[in-house]
Formats: sequence, structure tokens, C-alpha cells
Amino acid sequence: MSKEQTRPSDSLVQQLLAERRELKVAVERLKLDLADAQSNAGSGADRARAGELSELKIEIERLRYQLASTRAETTQLREERDALKTGIERALEQLSTEDEEE
Repeated sequence: MSKEQTRPSDSLVQQLLAERRELKVAVERLKLDLADAQSNAGSGADRARAGELSELKIEIERLRYQLASTRAETTQLREERDALKTGIERALEQLSTEDEEE
């Protein structure tokens, strides 16, 4: 009799173990599905943000280049202005010395 009693209990244990394995597999699948859903939901917003950041970085670099170019042009124009001012001052000095000589 004891052998007959162990058989149903062994069978029950095997069924419970099989059910436990199935439940573990189901839990892992749900975890993977949840992770996929979260990454898909997050990645859409992240991709949009990444795109915006990329565009902003490009715009910032363009503006930095434009600023550097404008600064260089301003420096060049100041040097030309100073050279013209010096030339005008020399011309005025020459005119005034010529007037004094006459």
C-alpha cells in the first residue's frame, strides 16, 4: 500500500513542479515583454529628444562659427579703420606743415 500511496504523491509533486516551471517561464516572458514595452515607450521620446539635441548642437556650432567669423571681421575692420585714421592724421599734419611753410 505504501507504494500505491507514493505514486499519487510523486505524480502530484511532478505536476506541481511542472506547473512551477511553467509559471516561472511565464513570469520571465512577462518581464521581457514589460522591458520591451518600456524601452519602446521610452525610446520614442528619447529618440525625439536625441534628434532635438542633435539639431541644437549643430545650430550651436553654426552660431559659434558665425560668431568667430564676425569677431575676426570686426578685428580686421578695426585695424583698417585705425590705419585709415593714421593716414588721415598724417595727411592733415603734412597739410598743416605745408601751410606753415608757405
